[in-house]
Amino acid sequence: MPTSSLISTTSDNNITAPKAKKIRHEMEMHNHQRIDNYYWMRDDQRSDKEILAHLNDENHYADVMLAEQKSLQESLFEELKARIVKDDNTVPVKDGKYWYHSEINGEQEYSNYYRASSFEGENNTLLLDVNERAKDHEFYDMGDLSISPNDQFMSIAEDTDSRRIYTIKFKDLSKVNQTSDSSDTYLTDVLLETEGQIVWANDNKTVFYVKKDLETLLGTQVYRHKLGTPQSDDVLVYEEDDHSFYMSLDKSRDESQIYICLHATESTHYLALSANKPDGEFIDLLPHQEQHEYHADKMGEHFYIVTNYQAKNFRLMKVAVEKVADINNWQEVIAHRENVLLEGIELFHQFLVVTEREQGQIRFIVHTTQGDNAGHQYPLAFNDPCYFACLGDNPEPESTIARLYYSSLTTPGSLFEFDLATGERKLLKQQKVLGDFNKEDYQSERLFFTARDGIEVPVSIVYRTSMYKKDGTNPLLQYGYGAYGITIDPDFSNQTLSLLDRGFVYVIAHIRGSEMLGRQWYETGKMAHKQNTFNDFIDVTKALVEQGYGAKDKIFASGGSAGGLLMGAIVNQAPELYLGIGAHVPFLDVLTTMLDESIPLTTNEYDEWGNPNEAQAYHNILAYSPLDNIKAQDYPNILVTTGLHDSQVQYFEPMKWVAKMREFKTDDNLLLFKTDMEAGHGGASGRFKKLNETALEMSFFISLLTE
Repeated sequence: MPTSSLISTTSDNNITAPKAKKIRHEMEMHNHQRIDNYYWMRDDQRSDKEILAHLNDENHYADVMLAEQKSLQESLFEELKARIVKDDNTVPVKDGKYWYHSEINGEQEYSNYYRASSFEGENNTLLLDVNERAKDHEFYDMGDLSISPNDQFMSIAEDTDSRRIYTIKFKDLSKVNQTSDSSDTYLTDVLLETEGQIVWANDNKTVFYVKKDLETLLGTQVYRHKLGTPQSDDVLVYEEDDHSFYMSLDKSRDESQIYICLHATESTHYLALSANKPDGEFIDLLPHQEQHEYHADKMGEHFYIVTNYQAKNFRLMKVAVEKVADINNWQEVIAHRENVLLEGIELFHQFLVVTEREQGQIRFIVHTTQGDNAGHQYPLAFNDPCYFACLGDNPEPESTIARLYYSSLTTPGSLFEFDLATGERKLLKQQKVLGDFNKEDYQSERLFFTARDGIEVPVSIVYRTSMYKKDGTNPLLQYGYGAYGITIDPDFSNQTLSLLDRGFVYVIAHIRGSEMLGRQWYETGKMAHKQNTFNDFIDVTKALVEQGYGAKDKIFASGGSAGGLLMGAIVNQAPELYLGIGAHVPFLDVLTTMLDESIPLTTNEYDEWGNPNEAQAYHNILAYSPLDNIKAQDYPNILVTTGLHDSQVQYFEPMKWVAKMREFKTDDNLLLFKTDMEAGHGGASGRFKKLNETALEMSFFISLLTE
């Protein structure tokens, strides 16, 4: 093991970048040899003194190099913080006998949770003081909260080391008083090493939870727990040996069944159990088929299934409960459409709300299923040219009212209530933006740019009208992700205002790898087609410059996780296009990681990136893997951030990438690497702490414009 990579410096004004030790490590597969001189950095115990010393050296170097920007960063932090309403609360939502909401006040980092006996707040009772529970931890994440069917017990999932390994505890809410969160209300039950989610059986004393494999960090086992008994007595009810699946739990909309849900990239498997018979056995809901993806939900005597069976963009089927296992008995409710992606459904007793997407835009269609108007359908309409919307919290299927969340690049987050019978809508709450914000000062656009293979790529753009010239002089920040079928919709960010108000144009490139334009958009941006993702992003950048949206010497790009892989690929392939890059918790060592099945979450990603144990997939990944394609050339200014405890992308991926980049790059541009020694994949916890990360990147970009 190498000794610590000490920083060579005579003073903070003459500091040199950390230089990591090189230890030759040879890897050979498919008659191809790779040399990785930084393989020694892979210590998943996060305890090696030499590795920690190197990370601290990098942090110190970054701090010194950013010292002149510190005042700007602090100013931006205060600016971002000043837009946030300090005393805020959610709109109460009714679930059973009670109305639930959360509140946050003053300098608090976390919301506290309450319930009341009316919407107006009668008998308002504090259920959980999250700030009190978080106060002794550098990192704190509240996972799922879940209330028992009889409203007496509440489960609480907590992660205090940012590895997404949750401890679950229980409270007896019948002992809670209205103003304090007393420790004597907690049961003795403690469930360790879980995914953080539980589902209650209808007896109010049995819960099911997923336990994590501490090496792979996959949920692989489902246990049954009885309140009042030790975890050691819990019963293993299901174990999944195929690690290509993610595992979760769910309960049917009518609360009659409990599901074990297994999701791989290209297939789904449900197992079901009566919620009234928790000591029974889970059985297959329907036979598992490769490449069959679906979501099933139950209402009364029927299952409703959103399925890709003979339907690339999915269709909706309905079947009687006793016939669900035979796909030949399924009846079509909504047919497959070539240009419309069916994303999901919400079941109500008298209505069905369908979420779908056409030409990249979400929409909602209400179907009346009962009564005189059965068969009637209509859309819920919005006005912005591009926006994000989703169903809100609608826990009661008997309701004739549905809540939807709406936001656009110029419209703050808004919670609407729709009368499903008439379509009439009412605004319940809109996110407040403190200061002089006026949405009329900003303009958004939805455009399509042509990629090199002739495919039209959708792009969402926003700018401050008074500062936008469209003459090729504005600085521009382009964001992208492009993986897992995850679509980055254009929603409002009061943080982005700090860039727009300084003349930046902000762009989201909806590149292949998402499902923005349907399932085909995803399939042509993964595995052997992954290069399309990078081409799209680069070609969008070029088009934005050509059409005057940004100055060619003032273009910035940012992405995190799989979007960090995107950043690593584009700086290898088109470094000359960008002045500055932000890469956050970036997935950069793709080939080595996908060959190591001991690394968390590797095996269930073969359908996304390919299995490099196969020769063709190996060479496909090798062609773009950011670490493997670093070469002697000029690179942009780059800021890399990660968390030491990241469970999704291990800290050593950016650590290795930065070390190799320092070895090869031929420029004097900034290459800075910051590791949060307490955080994981999601970064710092708390509403204000997170703003420091945003301010860091913004000050990095803005300062480059003045040099």
